Amino acid sequence: MRAAHITHEGSPEDAIEVVDVETPAPGPGEIRIRVEACALNHLDVFARIGHPEEDDEFPKRTGGDVAGVVDAVGEGVDADLAGDEVILYGGVTCGECEYCERGEQTMCHDYRIVGEDLPGGLAEYVVVPADTVDPKPDSLDWVTAAALPATFTTAYRMIQTVGDLRPAESALILGASGGVGNAALQLANLVGATTYATTSTDEKARRLEPLVEAVIDYTAEPFDERVMELTDGRGVDLVADHVGQETWQRSIDSLAMGGRMVICGATSGPDPDVDIRSIYQHHRRILGAPMGNRSDFRDVLSLAARGTVEPTVDRVLPLADVAEGHRVIEDREVFGKVVVKPGE
Repeated sequence: MRAAHITHEGSPEDAIEVVDVETPAPGPGEIRIRVEACALNHLDVFARIGHPEEDDEFPKRTGGDVAGVVDAVGEGVDADLAGDEVILYGGVTCGECEYCERGEQTMCHDYRIVGEDLPGGLAEYVVVPADTVDPKPDSLDWVTAAALPATFTTAYRMIQTVGDLRPAESALILGASGGVGNAALQLANLVGATTYATTSTDEKARRLEPLVEAVIDYTAEPFDERVMELTDGRGVDLVADHVGQETWQRSIDSLAMGGRMVICGATSGPDPDVDIRSIYQHHRRILGAPMGNRSDFRDVLSLAARGTVEPTVDRVLPLADVAEGHRVIEDREVFGKVVVKPGE
């Protein structure tokens, strides 16, 4: 089968190679999926450029957002699964610890991610544990299905499960033109909250303007100061921040008294300079909300199946053009998701 491998740290064109490798066979408790579509995330980019929590073993096969058809099953797996159209929930857990028993899969100390800790779906086939997939709703095409899991499940965790955003509240969504940011904006609007968004170009702002109270170009002005102007000095009830150290203090300073900052990532780095008085003196809270649990994932599938939310897809690429997908994500040239179709 064909697969996209990251062979070393470096630029997309130098470090990514499409190779022919042996098609994997499912082991006990596993299934093999013929990958119809696989979305890219920042995790894919981090695997190539280097990340403090990543090892330096190569080659790496990333791709955690997978939609496809079960084409083979391993020992102990119901043979009737063969032929099913499925979407992958990319978290693999022990299934036995106190956190797994509570349904909080991402808290499991043995939590692993397909495409990061296990070979991912940027290939014609991928093998995964049988209990990590759910049926693909008939109303979703392959590209839409692949664009959902990581971004919308994370955003759902931020806005709904952990953020507990309410209709009468307000929210600032950072990087609202990216995958997680755009998903968070849709979910915040679904709640009925007043929303504000940051982005970096006039074109992205133009596309966001119909969806929010106001768009802030963070390259042109300090977004915390602008938020305070827009809210008459009050601030917002919730900030959804997946950027990290570049934005942390401004995100905190954008909050109202008693507001909460919900965080799911650190794409700009993990070590912010923070004035802790700006937190406790204003009764503010900082809440961690990485990839949601299985219940969050299934709620997202239900919303998408009904057409209540829909991932924004920037472009669809063949496997041979994975490097281009990396480049546009790294250079922030996308509005929404980049999806790869390994069979093309």
